[in-house]
Amino acid sequence: AVPFNEIARKEVQLFQTKNMVMLGATSGLFGPPLEAIVQVVESKLSKSRKANPILMEKNMLALEIAKKYVTQQLSKRDPFQLGPVEKANRVVLNGNQAVVAGALAAKCRYFAGYPITPASDIMEALAKELPQVGGTFMQAEDEIAALASVLGASFGGVRSMTATSGPGFSLMTELIGYASMAEIPAVIVDAQRAGPSTGMPTKMEQSDLSFALNASHGDTPRMVVAPADVADCYSLIIQAFNMAERYQMPVIFLTDQSLTARVESVDRNAFKPMEIEGRIKFEANGSSANGNGAFQAAHSYSRYAYTASGISPISAPGPGAMAYVATGLEHDERGHPDYEPEDHTAMMEKRYRKLDTAAEELPKPQRYGDEDATIGIIGWGSTEGTIQEAVDRAREKGYKVAALHPRILSPLPDRTIRDFIRSVKTVIVPECNYSGQLANLLGAKYGLQAIRVNKFGGIPFTAGEILRAIEEVS
Repeated sequence: AVPFNEIARKEVQLFQTKNMVMLGATSGLFGPPLEAIVQVVESKLSKSRKANPILMEKNMLALEIAKKYVTQQLSKRDPFQLGPVEKANRVVLNGNQAVVAGALAAKCRYFAGYPITPASDIMEALAKELPQVGGTFMQAEDEIAALASVLGASFGGVRSMTATSGPGFSLMTELIGYASMAEIPAVIVDAQRAGPSTGMPTKMEQSDLSFALNASHGDTPRMVVAPADVADCYSLIIQAFNMAERYQMPVIFLTDQSLTARVESVDRNAFKPMEIEGRIKFEANGSSANGNGAFQAAHSYSRYAYTASGISPISAPGPGAMAYVATGLEHDERGHPDYEPEDHTAMMEKRYRKLDTAAEELPKPQRYGDEDATIGIIGWGSTEGTIQEAVDRAREKGYKVAALHPRILSPLPDRTIRDFIRSVKTVIVPECNYSGQLANLLGAKYGLQAIRVNKFGGIPFTAGEILRAIEEVS
């Protein structure tokens, strides 16, 4: 054993350097060059050097003494050695940081939120970053006000977002219904944590899926997406903004506590620029050119016009814009309140037609594993990496296994999922929740009788746990 405290206290004569003693011992035990460690320490403590050069000298001394102790006093050392590595074009960040980077790349220019674990990091980062790109940040008095503010900004034509966790998301349900009815784009990040109620704020769970799919009263079309890793947190939040803007509805972004804090080394190519899609504006369909002047055009503007896709041209307030009322009441094509049964029927069908359009247009998940698999695994969210490792280990043992991991959960890619289910004999659905919420959804939509593997203790799956499930059904 290395007596860290004793070396710091007696040899270096400064107990506070024990962390440097540990770094020096690491160099001696596992081989990372002491020179590289010194460079990092000097860069971190450069401010301290000006204020207290003696402290810097003590830190350097601690590194040297600890490495010397290990090399001279320990005869048995770990055979695993860390050598120098080539400089990689990679970036190290966690899920929340990737969400922030993606939101800024998606041209999000308004954020309102209320602090809540584990989503607060998103709010704190955007509070700093948004003003630097001409955006606006607001800390609201609660989650209701936060989403109301986001919808107001979006009504004004600004790409807008909020971020919360389960308890805050619960407060937003009425406004989710309003956003769906008024067809206002919005991105809502729900960083799931173990529930119910206050639950375990610092533990992970995938238990908000059913709520995200059905939150709010009435039949309320919305879109739900779930990233699988840190790189996804970047690219999928951009896609979520594009979806919200194109299909004019709330998009719920389901991450979870383990993914928010998970630190990954990601290839910088994962952060390459992506296409930013805007709204279908009123002028885009030529409608504004059909009237005899601006006044007549304004009064002929059908904000909620019936279209084959369900998507109607949208305007934003401002000079020369086509004004409309974004009401939560049922309405006709121009936004006027309308309670006629046939009109309500037509509008409901129009709103849901947007989901049908999206299902055809959006990318489909890719199969992972054997084309001739007999065992299939369908997962969602942050379990993908663990599932793929389990698939790889099972295939090494001779099992025929494949996995499917949809990132878009509303609308589901029906044809892709049906084909996958038909291609295997048994489907396993591993989820970090008690009730098997994805399994319930797949059973309701496709009649799937899945093998449920549920874990709900607040920590993620291991690949070994999923591998055991594969072996048990083989």
